[in-house]
Amino acid sequence: MTASLTIALDAMGGDHGPQVTVPAALDSVAAHPQLRLILVGDETVLKRQVGTAAARFGDRIVIQHASETIEMHESPAKALRSKKDSSMRVAIDLVKDGVAAACVSAGNTGALMAIAKFVLKTLPGIDRPAIIATVPAMTGHTHVLDLGANVDCTAEHLYQFAVMGHELVRAVEDKDQPRVGLLNIGEEEIKGNEQVKQAARLLADSPLNFVGYVEGNDLYSGSVDIVVTDGFVGNVALKTSEGVAKMISQSIKREFERNVFTRLAGLIALPVLQSFKKRYDPRRYNGASLLGLRGIVIKSHGNADRLSFANAINIAVKEVEKAVPLRIGERIAGVFSARKTA
Repeated sequence: MTASLTIALDAMGGDHGPQVTVPAALDSVAAHPQLRLILVGDETVLKRQVGTAAARFGDRIVIQHASETIEMHESPAKALRSKKDSSMRVAIDLVKDGVAAACVSAGNTGALMAIAKFVLKTLPGIDRPAIIATVPAMTGHTHVLDLGANVDCTAEHLYQFAVMGHELVRAVEDKDQPRVGLLNIGEEEIKGNEQVKQAARLLADSPLNFVGYVEGNDLYSGSVDIVVTDGFVGNVALKTSEGVAKMISQSIKREFERNVFTRLAGLIALPVLQSFKKRYDPRRYNGASLLGLRGIVIKSHGNADRLSFANAINIAVKEVEKAVPLRIGERIAGVFSARKTA
């Protein structure tokens, strides 16, 4: 068994806990023959949930006891200070100790970021970790960061986010020159605040494939591979998009249920609707990376179901196989070296 494919799961985290994380874990080890998962949490609960599957997968499913759970409403400071034997903390500790190559959690986002940064530390040259996730686009998909880890950012922070996102996409998608766009209120050079304008100048002078400013609609147009913004704007944009998608989905469903004729039309359109739903199913895009750490940490949506959480595990597998933190560290070192000699 390859140690580099061992991943620790915060099995107690999220809105549904082991009822979702354990079935998703079993699906993942079945899909990835080289994968070994450490389920961290209440040993009694997890053993009951795993059941007879323990015998089927042998040492590819391991249970690591943790006596505490971080609740979704708890403050990050309290979680960091007083819950050192929580399932989240123990899972991250396993990454620090080299027992696991990555951690996946659907738990409290603030606590996960605080604990991961405290335990794993940031890579040299990185001031702050950033949250990056994938959203569907008209052609392919777009990677967006930061999505909430950093509310107030300097131009230098945005520049670092761009470098990290650039290297992640190069690694997991084998794109040599992914297109990087900086989110702004317009494409013209005169628009935007001073922070964004300074970041644009840094990116224009960098070796990255910077295409310039992009607007909110470009998140889904497919015109760029990476969209860079601060955590406040990024989180609002993401949550607004999720709300619009939910509204459209529910509105279409209500329209088709109005009467017998619309129900008939719905049956005729069913293949198209099913294809559309599969293409833009948010569960298939679940799993956000905490970039900039000396280890791989993947944040799953708190309300993730079995398919969603399994997708987050799959993202962790890809990042382990591609050695993403190492590549980001090397890229950051190279970029800063080039800037010093320029």
